[in-house]
Amino acid sequence: MLIYKDIVSGDEIISDTYNLVEKEDAVYEVDCKKVTLGSESFDTGANPSAEEAEEGIDDGSKQVIDVVHGFRLNFLGDEASGTRAFGTKKEYMGQLKTYMKKVVGAMKEAGADEDKIKAFQTGAQSYYTKHIAPNFKDFDFYTGESMDPDGMVVLLNYREDGITPYMTIWKYGLTEMKV
Repeated sequence: MLIYKDIVSGDEIISDTYNLVEKEDAVYEVDCKKVTLGSESFDTGANPSAEEAEEGIDDGSKQVIDVVHGFRLNFLGDEASGTRAFGTKKEYMGQLKTYMKKVVGAMKEAGADEDKIKAFQTGAQSYYTKHIAPNFKDFDFYTGESMDPDGMVVLLNYREDGITPYMTIWKYGLTEMKV
């Protein structure tokens, strides 16, 4: 199994157990699932009391997105109010440009040739223009467990069906760790 870590923060972002679909030689899109935590039901054979049945006891369950939960990604913003960390495209672009400079630096350090770096930059710009910018208001933003402000910002949106969540992860911002 391969675990992919953020090249800047070292945080685990995703693994090859998910279907990573490469887009424009710049990002991976990963379909996620909503899972329910804490809804275990144990049948002890006893009847529930009338009081419990009337109150509709909350079983403490919580619905989460599998990748977010599994890799301990942190929502950037205030989940309770739904406020996102990046309210405007300009705010997000500031962070993204800084991050991309770090990724390009890491690619150069690793010996990537100029053609590969140029292809990544072109692909990233194209993906941003076609997919992120027109749908910016629909994205949520997550970062790794360490919450490193210089680390990768992972994007979460929903497919056209409105049900299937998917994440967008910057391809060259990842390093592989074999487990």
